[in-house]
Amino acid sequence: MRSLRLFGLLLSLAAGPAFAQSVPDKAHDMHDMGNMADMPGMDQSDGMSMGRMTALSEAPMSREASGTAWQPDTASHEGWMALRPDGWMTMVHGDITLVADRQTGPRGDDKAFVSGMMMASAGRDFGPARLTFRLMVSPDPFMGKGGYPKLFQTGETADGTHGLVDRQHPHDGVGELAVALSAPIGAGVSGFVYAGYPGEPALGPVAYLHRGSGSDNPSAPISHHWLDSTHVAYGVATAGLVAGPFKLDASTFTGREPDQNRWAFDRPRFDSRSVRLTVNPTREWSLQVSRGWIVSPEQLSPGENVTRTTASISHSLPLGEALWQSTVAWGRNRYTDGRSRDAVLAEASLTFGPNVVFARAERADKDELFTAPSPLAGRSFRVGELSAGYVCYLAVAPHLKIGLGGVAGRYTYPGAARAAYGSSAAELMGFVRFKIT
Repeated sequence: MRSLRLFGLLLSLAAGPAFAQSVPDKAHDMHDMGNMADMPGMDQSDGMSMGRMTALSEAPMSREASGTAWQPDTASHEGWMALRPDGWMTMVHGDITLVADRQTGPRGDDKAFVSGMMMASAGRDFGPARLTFRLMVSPDPFMGKGGYPKLFQTGETADGTHGLVDRQHPHDGVGELAVALSAPIGAGVSGFVYAGYPGEPALGPVAYLHRGSGSDNPSAPISHHWLDSTHVAYGVATAGLVAGPFKLDASTFTGREPDQNRWAFDRPRFDSRSVRLTVNPTREWSLQVSRGWIVSPEQLSPGENVTRTTASISHSLPLGEALWQSTVAWGRNRYTDGRSRDAVLAEASLTFGPNVVFARAERADKDELFTAPSPLAGRSFRVGELSAGYVCYLAVAPHLKIGLGGVAGRYTYPGAARAAYGSSAAELMGFVRFKIT
């Protein structure tokens, strides 16, 4: 409850009598932010920079995403922002989504649930340094420990005894409680430190909840545990350097993924390591490669460690009044016993006016779909999903819009799995989203 009270405090700061300005739906519209040009600390030399208003460096604020990850400078960056007379910059953003989910076939299920995330941040300059606080909360625990139906999804547990299979786990009620400190350390070079309990280590692309190419899709990727499942880690310490378009960051963090008690704070261990190199060669592109040495990520397999390697390319292209955003990512998990499992993902979204059209294609090697005494237990299956959706947003109040949308997907899987999943397993979701803007 302390975290919820802190979130309320940051929200009240953002809504206070100080200057308040909505961040435009498209980052390229930040060229025309009007009266923001006279805000203290503003640097308009490149039409995008906002002085020391970013947590990690002098880069445009639209570049910063989840944890210490980067996205393209032209990526969408919505939120309710305020610059207070005392120098604190506050921002609140996020969404709450009501979802009706249907997964077809013998192992399918139906469920209505609420998901989403709300994030608040507050930052201020102290001389040449910048101090930033972040808090992210989620309603996911209200969907229950078993999460929601999602065919071919694996990872984590609902009861501490059995693994979640064909279900997406809920995220913890508090997904980030973190602080970052950054400062210039030389000509064109800055350094930063980041600590979170919980937080996100320097591993993988921007988490799917936050990246523009996938954030409008209410369904989690089945490649989640190959790319970005470490985005909620109970104990993270990261240090990094930024030099122009390059960022190098490294973390020590808790490898164990959150347990089934989604309102609790798990024990910090700081037993795992990661390193990531990111480059934004132009405003429209962001590329990263990373590797993590994760100790005992799964509660049900305490002796199994994972070496995770990821690579991704994100692109964000303004097209007049529209915005195209896309991500291609690959991840490999190599386990203690030497086996390796790969996953690939490609997703994109097109925003034009109040409309967003999105699509995702992915494939993952899964060996957790069947357990003993099934003769298929331990066997690896290459499974995938092709999905597409649409959402239309309408402004309903200052700083609030509502979206009505849906998503449909078709799963792909080998014939040996058809006895369990049927011949044409599919996904259907309808949703209503409330989004801060």
